[in-house]
Amino acid sequence: MKIVIPGGTGQVGTVLNRALTAAGHEVTVLSRRPARPGEIPWDGRTLGPWAGAIDGSDVVINLAGRSVSCRYTATNLQSMMDSRVRSTRVVGEAIAAAAHPPRVWLQMSTATIYAHRYDAPNDERSGVIGGAEPGVPGYWAYSVDIAKAWEREQAAADTPHTRKVALRSAMVMSPDRGGVFDVLLRLARLGLGGPVAGGAQYVSWIHDHDFARAVRFLADRDDIDGPVNLAAPGPLPHRMFMHALRTAWGMPVGLPATKGMAGLGALALRSDTELLLKSRRVTPGRLLDEGFAFRYPEWAEAAGDLVGRVRNRRRRRRGGESLPGRG
Repeated sequence: MKIVIPGGTGQVGTVLNRALTAAGHEVTVLSRRPARPGEIPWDGRTLGPWAGAIDGSDVVINLAGRSVSCRYTATNLQSMMDSRVRSTRVVGEAIAAAAHPPRVWLQMSTATIYAHRYDAPNDERSGVIGGAEPGVPGYWAYSVDIAKAWEREQAAADTPHTRKVALRSAMVMSPDRGGVFDVLLRLARLGLGGPVAGGAQYVSWIHDHDFARAVRFLADRDDIDGPVNLAAPGPLPHRMFMHALRTAWGMPVGLPATKGMAGLGALALRSDTELLLKSRRVTPGRLLDEGFAFRYPEWAEAAGDLVGRVRNRRRRRRGGESLPGRG
């Protein structure tokens, strides 16, 4: 297949590009700063020559948008909103103008659209959309507004010949440097990977191999559209999540952190505490109903595989033998 990935140079784009290229597909990445073969320039705002890559493609997977790994200042939140909405709008315009439009448009969204809750999981059918929860910081609602605006822009696009799917993705866990797993593992290795603010908040996640497999599954199925949760079936409280990660690495100690300490840590990492404190209890109702089989449904096994891949990489870098792969 011919696949176009706007905004495909980040962690998630790297995961997809690697998996799709290995499967023999022709992948073109749209980037503001193209630097590698297969990358072409676009600005994420206006139609240009890049639209020719979409005309005649089979699948478009739009990942464009400012990273959430930043301080949630008013300026940064507005930048997240603008970059997501404008890039989605212009991708829709390119598909609408194509003589041979793609048969499917997979649009990145986020599991953050769901409410902060502990009592029950959020699936696509019965999940509660967030934004009005009592007792949480007011700016958390803006993250939900961004997700809703993202999905509205795709839904409003006039693309009658192209099936549209909104990927409500949980955190994608891969061993690549700079991703969320890399940060969490670094904390665990330093003995800092204990529960944050009590650790009752749920963590939803998906193993990188399952993320790529789920994207291919949705691209191949002509009968699935609308929002789909990309999350493993086993979300778990933060304290259990970090315990499993420490166990996989072999670190017996994980110092806990208060909410205030989490704030200082987020400041040091130039990130925001919402990423740690919001309870994202999200489950993949539609994927399971449609017969998708997760290779890594539970976190302990997924963490073991990811840790093994990190250790293999470190071992290769030192010139030693690598361990058998499990992916």
